[in-house]
Amino acid sequence: MWLSDFRIVLADHVLENGAVRIEDGIIAEISEHPVADPQVNGNGLLLLPGMIDMHGDMIEREIEPRPGVRMPMEMGLRDLDMKLATSGITTAYASLSFAPGSTYGHMRSYDFTSEMIRAVVAARPGLLIDHRVHARFEVTFPAALSVVKELVGEGSVDLVSLCDHTPGQGQYRDLALQAASLSKNKGISLEAAAEQLQQRIRDRKETAGDMTATLRAITQYCALHGVPVASHDDDTVEKVELMDALGANISEFPVTLEAAREANRRGMLNAMGAPNALRGQSYSGNLSAREAHQAGVLDLLAADYHPTAMLPAVLVLAKTDPNGLAGAARLTSLNPARALGLEDRGEIRVGLRADLFIASDTGVGRVHATLSRGRPVHADGVVAFPGAVSTFQPMAG
Repeated sequence: MWLSDFRIVLADHVLENGAVRIEDGIIAEISEHPVADPQVNGNGLLLLPGMIDMHGDMIEREIEPRPGVRMPMEMGLRDLDMKLATSGITTAYASLSFAPGSTYGHMRSYDFTSEMIRAVVAARPGLLIDHRVHARFEVTFPAALSVVKELVGEGSVDLVSLCDHTPGQGQYRDLALQAASLSKNKGISLEAAAEQLQQRIRDRKETAGDMTATLRAITQYCALHGVPVASHDDDTVEKVELMDALGANISEFPVTLEAAREANRRGMLNAMGAPNALRGQSYSGNLSAREAHQAGVLDLLAADYHPTAMLPAVLVLAKTDPNGLAGAARLTSLNPARALGLEDRGEIRVGLRADLFIASDTGVGRVHATLSRGRPVHADGVVAFPGAVSTFQPMAG
């Protein structure tokens, strides 16, 4: 199948009017010029590599759209799958947490999170795009090592991140702000909230030695099974140094420019949220993704909590990227593919999976169609596909 008359976003430049041939779900040929009688005519629209989202905090909200209102897990996965496809995302890492003490604690227990992880794995063959699992572990979670061994050992987890949400550091450096938030969310006094935070700080200090040993065991086990490890909310040079020494290759949502620069210096890849890049600021007052991009230390964009922000964020960053749209698009395609060990995707290149999306770049942009392994899994009718009625099927395997 030929897709012709597109502006094709390659890894290092944009073909202004080219064509791509897909055969058996693989990119078989790329032409620098349009071809006659193509099966799909782009009429000058963009053709980009399918986006790879390494961190999406969406499943919990699909399953429980309001506190205490639980929907069937199968329905939540189906709805999220469609939302990701319509956003141009063709590979998505569902970010699922083991953090029973958090705001979503009732959904982040060992039992429920393990259930969600296994549900994602079981549902994969019947979903539109390629879904993978990103398991997040609080460093203070006592059973972290045993759970990692259980889930990584059975092949249910594709990425592990190590999080430390202890008050007074990371994204929670402002204790007064966190106390006010805790007081509001739990309906307790400011004094009681402040005391809870101080107790968590004391507990963290008492177990620091054991915690480092546990982290080292986790990263070693992941390395043994080929599972990449990310550090979360790095805020100091010292923390980056520790996580690099432990074997993390991604610094996820660095809190300060100082930490992001240190991660970059050490060869770690910095991942930040697309909503942050689109808005130009972090909702929690931390490092701006645009600032990191301007400093040359932003490597990956993740959907975080809002997948439709991915394309608009790429378009925003393309205006200042040294390599324009091609450089900005790498943040959601080639760079995450390399960071996550996905050698069969991430760019429009002969021999790779035909994971693609078609978009316009006016305003905030719009995804008109998404192809997973060469098959349309979303189309809004702007571009016509041959046999469109019969092509909207879940991907197999």
